[in-house]
Amino acid sequence: MTVGGSSAAAFAARIQRDAITARGADARSFLHSQLSNDVASLGVGASRYSFVLEPTGKLAALVRVRCVADDQFVLDVDEGCGPSALVRLNKFKIRVKCEFALETQTTLAVRGLDHAARVALLSRDAAVSAWRDGDGAVDVIDDQHVDALAAAAGCDVRAGSRDDTESERVRCAWPTFGVDIDGDCLPAETSLADVCVSFSKGCYPGQELVERMDSRGSIAPRRLMRLPARPANGARAAAGEPYVHGGTTLGRCTSVAGDFALVLVTRAHLGDAAALAVP
Repeated sequence: MTVGGSSAAAFAARIQRDAITARGADARSFLHSQLSNDVASLGVGASRYSFVLEPTGKLAALVRVRCVADDQFVLDVDEGCGPSALVRLNKFKIRVKCEFALETQTTLAVRGLDHAARVALLSRDAAVSAWRDGDGAVDVIDDQHVDALAAAAGCDVRAGSRDDTESERVRCAWPTFGVDIDGDCLPAETSLADVCVSFSKGCYPGQELVERMDSRGSIAPRRLMRLPARPANGARAAAGEPYVHGGTTLGRCTSVAGDFALVLVTRAHLGDAAALAVP
Protein backbone atom coordinates (compact mmCIF):
# COMPACT_ATOMS: atom_id res chain seq x y z
CA MET A 1 0.00 0.00 0.00
CA THR A 2 1.48 3.30 -1.08
CA VAL A 3 -0.04 6.42 0.38
CA GLY A 4 2.37 9.05 -0.95
CA GLY A 5 2.29 12.81 -0.80
CA SER A 6 3.52 15.09 1.98
CA SER A 7 1.67 17.29 4.41
CA ALA A 8 1.46 21.06 4.06
CA ALA A 9 4.40 21.94 6.33
CA ALA A 10 7.59 20.11 7.26
CA PHE A 11 8.39 19.59 10.93
CA ALA A 12 10.95 17.80 13.09
CA ALA A 13 10.39 16.06 16.42
CA ARG A 14 12.69 13.98 18.61
CA ILE A 15 11.78 10.33 19.02
CA GLN A 16 13.47 7.32 20.57
CA ARG A 17 14.40 4.20 18.62
CA ASP A 18 16.11 1.00 19.74
CA ALA A 19 19.22 0.31 17.68
CA ILE A 20 21.10 -2.98 17.31
CA THR A 21 24.63 -2.65 15.92
CA ALA A 22 25.98 -5.75 14.17
CA ARG A 23 29.76 -5.95 13.71
CA GLY A 24 31.98 -8.66 12.35
CA ALA A 25 33.31 -10.38 9.26
CA ASP A 26 30.08 -12.38 8.90
CA ALA A 27 27.66 -9.55 9.74
CA ARG A 28 26.50 -9.03 6.15
CA SER A 29 26.08 -12.70 5.26
CA PHE A 30 24.39 -13.53 8.56
CA LEU A 31 21.88 -10.68 8.32
CA HIS A 32 21.19 -11.57 4.68
CA SER A 33 20.38 -15.12 5.79
CA GLN A 34 18.00 -13.94 8.53
CA LEU A 35 16.15 -10.93 7.08
CA SER A 36 13.36 -10.98 4.50
CA ASN A 37 14.99 -8.25 2.42
CA ASP A 38 18.27 -8.16 0.51
CA VAL A 39 21.24 -7.19 2.68
CA ALA A 40 23.95 -8.65 0.44
CA SER A 41 23.63 -5.79 -2.08
CA LEU A 42 23.26 -2.99 0.47
CA GLY A 43 25.92 -0.35 -0.14
CA VAL A 44 27.66 1.70 2.54
CA GLY A 45 25.32 4.49 3.66
CA ALA A 46 22.23 2.84 2.18
CA SER A 47 19.29 1.46 4.15
CA ARG A 48 16.13 -0.55 3.59
CA TYR A 49 13.32 -1.97 5.69
CA SER A 50 12.93 -5.65 6.38
CA PHE A 51 11.08 -8.18 8.47
CA VAL A 52 12.73 -10.55 10.88
CA LEU A 53 10.49 -13.60 10.85
CA GLU A 54 10.04 -16.69 12.91
CA PRO A 55 10.37 -20.01 11.04
CA THR A 56 6.55 -20.13 11.04
CA GLY A 57 6.49 -17.02 8.84
CA LYS A 58 5.07 -14.75 11.54
CA LEU A 59 6.71 -11.46 12.45
CA ALA A 60 9.45 -11.20 15.06
CA ALA A 61 10.45 -7.61 14.22
CA LEU A 62 10.11 -4.79 11.70
CA VAL A 63 13.60 -3.32 11.22
CA ARG A 64 15.39 -0.73 9.16
CA VAL A 65 18.85 -2.02 8.34
CA ARG A 66 21.53 0.53 7.49
CA CYS A 67 24.99 -0.32 6.19
CA VAL A 68 27.64 1.68 8.07
CA ALA A 69 30.63 -0.27 6.74
CA ASP A 70 31.07 -3.56 4.93
CA ASP A 71 31.31 -5.32 8.29
CA GLN A 72 29.00 -3.07 10.33
CA PHE A 73 25.24 -2.58 10.18
CA VAL A 74 22.67 -0.85 12.37
CA LEU A 75 19.18 -2.31 12.71
CA ASP A 76 16.78 0.16 14.30
CA VAL A 77 13.31 -0.73 15.55
CA ASP A 78 10.44 0.93 17.38
CA GLU A 79 11.20 1.94 20.96
CA GLY A 80 10.97 -1.04 23.31
CA CYS A 81 11.22 -3.65 20.52
CA GLY A 82 15.01 -4.00 20.57
CA PRO A 83 15.37 -6.71 23.24
CA SER A 84 12.97 -9.15 21.59
CA ALA A 85 14.48 -8.50 18.14
CA LEU A 86 17.93 -9.20 19.56
CA VAL A 87 16.77 -12.46 21.14
CA ARG A 88 15.40 -13.62 17.79
CA LEU A 89 18.62 -12.73 15.93
CA ASN A 90 20.79 -14.51 18.46
CA LYS A 91 18.65 -17.65 18.24
CA PHE A 92 20.26 -18.66 14.94
CA LYS A 93 23.74 -17.18 15.46
CA ILE A 94 25.91 -20.29 15.61
CA ARG A 95 29.64 -20.13 14.82
CA VAL A 96 29.15 -16.75 13.18
CA LYS A 97 31.62 -13.86 13.41
CA CYS A 98 29.07 -11.21 14.26
CA GLU A 99 28.52 -9.43 17.56
CA PHE A 100 25.45 -7.42 18.52
CA ALA A 101 25.14 -4.37 20.77
CA LEU A 102 21.80 -2.83 21.75
CA GLU A 103 21.27 0.82 22.66
CA THR A 104 18.58 3.49 22.66
CA GLN A 105 19.00 6.11 19.95
CA THR A 106 17.67 9.66 19.85
CA THR A 107 16.44 10.50 16.37
CA LEU A 108 15.10 13.67 14.81
CA ALA A 109 12.09 12.58 12.79
CA VAL A 110 11.67 15.07 9.93
CA ARG A 111 8.29 14.74 8.27
CA GLY A 112 6.19 16.46 5.61
CA LEU A 113 9.08 17.09 3.22
CA ASP A 114 8.53 17.57 -0.48
CA HIS A 115 10.64 15.53 -2.90
CA ALA A 116 13.38 18.11 -3.39
CA ALA A 117 13.77 18.80 0.35
CA ARG A 118 13.86 15.08 1.11
CA VAL A 119 16.60 14.46 -1.45
CA ALA A 120 18.61 17.42 -0.13
CA LEU A 121 18.36 16.26 3.48
CA LEU A 122 19.31 12.69 2.59
CA SER A 123 22.64 13.97 1.27
CA ARG A 124 23.75 14.46 4.89
CA ASP A 125 25.78 11.59 6.39
CA ALA A 126 23.54 11.34 9.47
CA ALA A 127 20.27 11.23 7.52
CA VAL A 128 18.45 8.01 6.64
CA SER A 129 15.29 7.46 4.61
CA ALA A 130 12.16 6.74 6.64
CA TRP A 131 8.93 4.97 5.71
CA ARG A 132 8.09 4.80 1.98
CA ASP A 133 9.91 6.92 -0.57
CA GLY A 134 6.79 8.99 -1.26
CA ASP A 135 6.02 9.74 2.40
CA GLY A 136 8.32 12.76 2.72
CA ALA A 137 10.04 11.29 5.79
CA VAL A 138 13.69 11.37 6.85
CA ASP A 139 15.32 10.46 10.16
CA VAL A 140 18.45 12.29 11.28
CA ILE A 141 20.42 10.11 13.64
CA ASP A 142 22.62 12.69 15.34
CA ASP A 143 21.43 15.52 17.60
CA GLN A 144 20.96 18.58 15.39
CA HIS A 145 19.00 21.79 15.76
CA VAL A 146 15.88 22.25 13.68
CA ASP A 147 17.36 25.37 12.04
CA ALA A 148 20.31 23.32 10.76
CA LEU A 149 17.90 20.77 9.28
CA ALA A 150 15.93 23.51 7.57
CA ALA A 151 19.11 24.89 6.01
CA ALA A 152 20.10 21.41 4.80
CA ALA A 153 16.65 20.70 3.37
CA GLY A 154 16.31 24.14 1.81
CA CYS A 155 12.82 24.70 3.23
CA ASP A 156 11.03 25.78 6.37
CA VAL A 157 11.06 23.12 9.09
CA ARG A 158 9.15 23.88 12.28
CA ALA A 159 9.64 22.25 15.68
CA GLY A 160 7.02 19.53 16.01
CA SER A 161 5.74 17.23 18.74
CA ARG A 162 5.27 13.51 19.22
CA ASP A 163 1.58 14.06 18.47
CA ASP A 164 2.53 15.60 15.13
CA THR A 165 4.71 12.60 14.38
CA GLU A 166 1.94 10.19 15.31
CA SER A 167 -0.59 11.98 13.11
CA GLU A 168 1.79 11.88 10.15
CA ARG A 169 2.58 8.21 10.79
CA VAL A 170 -1.09 7.27 10.66
CA ARG A 171 -1.70 9.51 7.64
CA CYS A 172 1.11 7.71 5.83
CA ALA A 173 -0.18 4.30 7.00
CA TRP A 174 3.13 3.28 8.55
CA PRO A 175 2.61 0.71 11.34
CA THR A 176 4.22 0.63 14.77
CA PHE A 177 5.30 -2.83 15.87
CA GLY A 178 3.41 -3.94 18.95
CA VAL A 179 0.56 -1.52 18.18
CA ASP A 180 -0.64 -1.99 14.59
CA ILE A 181 1.23 -5.21 13.83
CA ASP A 182 2.73 -7.81 16.14
CA GLY A 183 4.03 -11.36 16.44
CA ASP A 184 0.68 -12.82 15.39
CA CYS A 185 0.82 -11.09 11.99
CA LEU A 186 1.97 -12.47 8.67
CA PRO A 187 3.95 -10.20 6.30
CA ALA A 188 1.01 -10.12 3.87
CA GLU A 189 -1.22 -8.65 6.59
CA THR A 190 1.02 -5.62 7.16
CA SER A 191 0.73 -4.00 3.69
CA LEU A 192 4.55 -3.69 3.82
CA ALA A 193 5.61 -6.72 1.77
CA ASP A 194 6.51 -4.47 -1.18
CA VAL A 195 8.86 -2.50 1.09
CA CYS A 196 10.23 -5.23 3.34
CA VAL A 197 10.48 -8.41 1.27
CA SER A 198 12.80 -9.43 -1.56
CA PHE A 199 11.31 -12.22 -3.65
CA SER A 200 14.58 -12.87 -5.47
CA LYS A 201 17.04 -13.41 -2.60
CA GLY A 202 18.11 -16.65 -0.99
CA CYS A 203 16.56 -18.52 1.90
CA TYR A 204 15.68 -17.04 5.27
CA PRO A 205 13.51 -18.25 8.17
CA GLY A 206 9.83 -17.95 7.28
CA GLN A 207 10.46 -17.62 3.54
CA GLU A 208 8.44 -20.70 2.59
CA LEU A 209 5.14 -19.23 3.78
CA VAL A 210 5.86 -15.79 2.33
CA GLU A 211 6.75 -17.19 -1.08
CA ARG A 212 3.84 -19.63 -1.12
CA MET A 213 1.27 -16.93 -0.37
CA ASP A 214 2.77 -14.66 -3.03
CA SER A 215 3.02 -17.29 -5.76
CA ARG A 216 -0.52 -18.54 -5.16
CA GLY A 217 -2.00 -15.08 -4.80
CA SER A 218 -3.34 -16.02 -1.38
CA ILE A 219 -5.35 -13.38 0.46
CA ALA A 220 -4.23 -12.95 4.06
CA PRO A 221 -6.79 -13.31 6.87
CA ARG A 222 -6.42 -9.59 7.62
CA ARG A 223 -4.85 -6.52 6.06
CA LEU A 224 -3.77 -3.26 7.66
CA MET A 225 -5.51 -0.36 5.91
CA ARG A 226 -5.88 3.39 6.36
CA LEU A 227 -9.52 4.40 6.75
CA PRO A 228 -11.32 7.58 7.83
CA ALA A 229 -11.18 8.20 11.57
CA ARG A 230 -14.92 8.87 11.45
CA PRO A 231 -16.87 6.59 9.11
CA ALA A 232 -19.90 8.14 7.44
CA ASN A 233 -22.74 8.49 9.98
CA GLY A 234 -20.61 6.70 12.57
CA ALA A 235 -18.75 7.43 15.77
CA ARG A 236 -15.07 8.34 15.73
CA ALA A 237 -12.89 5.25 15.68
CA ALA A 238 -11.00 4.28 18.84
CA ALA A 239 -7.78 2.30 19.03
CA GLY A 240 -8.35 -1.24 20.27
CA GLU A 241 -12.05 -1.15 19.41
CA PRO A 242 -14.00 -2.65 16.47
CA TYR A 243 -14.15 -0.43 13.40
CA VAL A 244 -17.82 -0.20 12.43
CA HIS A 245 -19.16 1.23 9.19
CA GLY A 246 -22.85 1.16 8.29
CA GLY A 247 -23.54 -1.29 11.09
CA THR A 248 -20.86 -3.72 9.86
CA THR A 249 -17.65 -4.43 11.75
CA LEU A 250 -14.85 -4.25 9.18
CA GLY A 251 -12.04 -5.13 11.58
CA ARG A 252 -10.15 -3.84 14.61
CA CYS A 253 -8.83 -0.29 14.86
CA THR A 254 -5.18 -0.16 15.96
CA SER A 255 -4.30 3.56 15.79
CA VAL A 256 -6.23 6.81 15.39
CA ALA A 257 -4.74 10.28 14.79
CA GLY A 258 -6.07 13.29 12.97
CA ASP A 259 -8.43 12.38 10.16
CA PHE A 260 -7.31 8.78 9.80
CA ALA A 261 -7.35 5.39 11.48
CA LEU A 262 -5.29 2.25 10.89
CA VAL A 263 -7.48 -0.82 10.85
CA LEU A 264 -6.74 -4.53 10.60
CA VAL A 265 -9.53 -5.32 8.17
CA THR A 266 -10.79 -8.90 7.99
CA ARG A 267 -10.62 -10.72 4.67
CA ALA A 268 -14.41 -10.82 4.29
CA HIS A 269 -14.63 -7.01 4.33
CA LEU A 270 -11.61 -5.97 2.25
CA GLY A 271 -13.90 -4.82 -0.57
CA ASP A 272 -16.02 -2.70 1.79
CA ALA A 273 -12.89 -1.14 3.29
CA ALA A 274 -11.35 -0.44 -0.11
CA ALA A 275 -14.46 1.49 -1.12
CA LEU A 276 -14.27 3.49 2.11
CA ALA A 277 -10.53 4.16 2.07
CA VAL A 278 -9.31 7.67 1.32
CA PRO A 279 -6.81 7.75 -1.61
